[in-house]
Amino acid sequence: MTPAKKHKKVFSPGLTNAPPLAMDVPGLARGFRHYFTHSLGRDKYCRSANYHYIALAMTVRDRLMERWKNTRYAYEEADCKRACYLSLEFLMGRALGNAALSLGITDRISEALHSLGLELEDLVDAEQDAGLGNGGLGRLAACFLDSCATLQLPVTGYGIRYEYGMFRQKIENGRQVEEPDHWLRGSNPWEIPRPEYSQK
Repeated sequence: MTPAKKHKKVFSPGLTNAPPLAMDVPGLARGFRHYFTHSLGRDKYCRSANYHYIALAMTVRDRLMERWKNTRYAYEEADCKRACYLSLEFLMGRALGNAALSLGITDRISEALHSLGLELEDLVDAEQDAGLGNGGLGRLAACFLDSCATLQLPVTGYGIRYEYGMFRQKIENGRQVEEPDHWLRGSNPWEIPRPEYSQK
């Protein structure tokens, strides 16, 4: 058996010094169109709110990534201690509305989408809740992380990425039936796969 080939590490200091992404209405509309047509390969005949949601989430995520990167650099340069919060559950809720609110661009996103014939509320409703928890423990963990972020504390949450979240309930022939929640059925635009850090 041959040892696994290691990836060569490449360092290029200027690689991540990209100009900031536009946060105005035309820039947001441009970003949305790019993801919808180029990354997702959709055309004018696509009426699926799910693809519209994914394109918008990726547009917003790109702008969040700039803040995340700058925050990480600030912590590295300050050489500050960091806390890791480990929880079996994180009931974070839907991310799109929260991310847009955190960036202060909700009204601009709404205007950009309106110019394209779409409504923000429809896309927000298309997001699946992340199946990472179902009770008080998950909600408490999410509130704790929100508080740490508000206080600008260097805290990272670690948990389990459940394949199936909370079960779905329905009534069949007068009886309650439970089914698994396939919350990862489609792609999750908020996740950034990092297989090099995965653990089994």
